[in-house]
Amino acid sequence: MKQIPVTVLTGFLGSGKTTLLNRLLKHPDMAGSAVLINEFGEIGLDHLLVEKLDDDAVLLNAGCLCCTIRGDLQRALRDLALKAEAGQEIRRVLIETTGLADPAPILQTLMSDPVALRSFRLDGVVTLVDAVVGAATLDSQIEAVKQAAVADRLILSKTDIASAEQIAALEARLSTLNPGAPIRRVVAGDVAPDFLFGTGGFDPASKIADVAAWLATEAAHHHHHHHHDPNRHDARIQAFGLTFAEPLPWEGLATWLEMLAMTRGASILRMKGILNLEGEDRPVVLHGVQHVFHPPERLPEWPKGHDRQSRLVFILRDLDRAVVEEGLAAFLQAARDKAALASGMA
Repeated sequence: MKQIPVTVLTGFLGSGKTTLLNRLLKHPDMAGSAVLINEFGEIGLDHLLVEKLDDDAVLLNAGCLCCTIRGDLQRALRDLALKAEAGQEIRRVLIETTGLADPAPILQTLMSDPVALRSFRLDGVVTLVDAVVGAATLDSQIEAVKQAAVADRLILSKTDIASAEQIAALEARLSTLNPGAPIRRVVAGDVAPDFLFGTGGFDPASKIADVAAWLATEAAHHHHHHHHDPNRHDARIQAFGLTFAEPLPWEGLATWLEMLAMTRGASILRMKGILNLEGEDRPVVLHGVQHVFHPPERLPEWPKGHDRQSRLVFILRDLDRAVVEEGLAAFLQAARDKAALASGMA
């Protein structure tokens, strides 16, 4: 059987992976693509935010792409291989990693697992880097450095809101970190498939020397240890989700988000949500990274089978969950009290 190309789509939290994936999947050349999505935290949202996906979309269990997720990845690839052998058209596999993923484990799996090697070939790694906060992220997160260093293609996102100085400095830094990877500036995920695919196959020898060392370490780690190593992620980072059964008042939520970004923005590695707002028939999506929160976006309709409960996911550094929960609850209650008072006076 002809091997199916696999592309790994990675990049740190909030770099725009899901946005790029949505644009990509609308392209005619992407027909027959299967998508595997991995997230970090207790509530997964990205699979709900990716449009036009069918049964070939697989949400890997929440967690990092290391020992705890390898089995899920292997099973998902095995299932896709069986479908292809049965005659289903699967022309390409896209794996979207969590923003906190060390890419070495997934690459090692794709290059060493017997099932993967028989049915699939690693076509390449596409890494997104946020042009606004990318430099700071490279300074503070080793995962971001690894993601950039292993890339076959580097996508510089959010170049429409970054300064020319930020972009130039970041491109120079990325060129030093990964001199062989072309860099493309992209706005709202708008990039043609022919830039991303057919890179000639992933070759560790074409990267900086650290890449081969990371992969070797990962192979040894996988061979000798079959349980998740809690030290593979910064203990200062935590991820959690909040669910709300009743529609939320936008005024209270928006005011609280503004306050959070102003006072604790540096601690917000990622915030995303799909919301049922008072007075809105359609779901509203929110995205935020550190001090930057994007304007809310209405989806055309609720995802099929969704219970229409609001879900907010946070990935935070040095910020307690209780602070977030208590602050949000207070602002929501204040907005509801204000609305009730206004209604009583009408």
